[in-house]
Amino acid sequence: MTSFPETLTIAQARRLALAGAGLLAPRRFDLPERAGARPARTRERCHRIIEHFGYLQLDTVAVSGARTHGIVLASRLRGLDAALAETLLAPGAPLFEYWGHEACWLPLSLYPCFAWRRRQYQVHPWWGDVLREHRGVAQSVLRRIEHEGPLRSLDLEGRGGTGWWDLKLTRRVAESLWLAGRLAIRERRSFQRSFDLVERVIPAGVRSRRVGDAEAFDTLLERALAGHGWASTGTLAATWRLVKCRDRIDASLGRLCEAGRIVPCALRTARRTLPGWVRIADLERLQEIERLRPRRGRGVLLSPFDPLLWDRARVQLLFDFEQRIEIYKPAHQRRYGYYCLPVLAGECLIGRVDLKARRAEGVLEVLSVHFERPKPAARDREALARALERFSASVGLGLRDPSRSG
Repeated sequence: MTSFPETLTIAQARRLALAGAGLLAPRRFDLPERAGARPARTRERCHRIIEHFGYLQLDTVAVSGARTHGIVLASRLRGLDAALAETLLAPGAPLFEYWGHEACWLPLSLYPCFAWRRRQYQVHPWWGDVLREHRGVAQSVLRRIEHEGPLRSLDLEGRGGTGWWDLKLTRRVAESLWLAGRLAIRERRSFQRSFDLVERVIPAGVRSRRVGDAEAFDTLLERALAGHGWASTGTLAATWRLVKCRDRIDASLGRLCEAGRIVPCALRTARRTLPGWVRIADLERLQEIERLRPRRGRGVLLSPFDPLLWDRARVQLLFDFEQRIEIYKPAHQRRYGYYCLPVLAGECLIGRVDLKARRAEGVLEVLSVHFERPKPAARDREALARALERFSASVGLGLRDPSRSG
């Protein structure tokens, strides 16, 4: 019988995290590392990455030249045109949009696993029982979409009503219908969602598959662990926004242990030992992962919402890197910049860079660079230069003053 370690070191957990994130020798773990020669092939590789994580977080900010979903994919697929990411959700694609980690694109295979959330969201998590309180508006929205076809939020807001509240209400009703599983997002164009009837978006075979809550939790938690490597129960729950359901989470982790899929495994730090979990499949490859030698001189820029980075406490623990998002701070209170992209070099986060895309001028301006070391090594500067060149190519812009440092 194979013996597995009961504890991992920070270095081991960091390697597992990078391997799970597709940022360490991806081909060894059956993940693509380059865009395809044709758009169809590239889309298929993007879908494989999303299938691996189980989600691709969406966000509207495009100040750096691409939105987060484009940046995440471009950091995994060398040669990817980040603009292609904007077109991934389309009729026939193996994706659907829903509330997973945040608003996300998810593999269509996971649609049945969110039946419990669609039931839970019959009452909107922030706006309350909108559908019951405004039943007539909900029926009107459904009839319009049934007869007119897919409608954008702007289309829904642009008709009827006598004031701003009426327009805002229509949009809230449409969003509530979507979360409750009565509408679906058909596609996005210029990042604008199109609402449609579920039966015209989600294939019948997918809709008809019944997955119980226990199986759904097992699937989601194991998928989360595949992307994290080692993770605490809290990180696994946060991956899918599993709130106020600790008993179901614990029961699911127990079933996965009994099935021989995962094992409890603590993380040993200098000060304490933290409980967590690892897939047995990852522990079986741990020695292989430890033998890999990532090249520090090869850098890549990561989205601040990358699957590797959104759990900031975890990033601090594994990489000794303070991940900050300063979008919502006034300019004079920002330490690093508005929308900084961390720089991964080998297995280290060596700094961050704040960028601004100036499309009219055809340039990507480097507003600031902050290295973790006061005096960065030559290989770190080389890693940053390579990361900027790769990123600027993915967003189709030339670089302006890429050597400035702070």
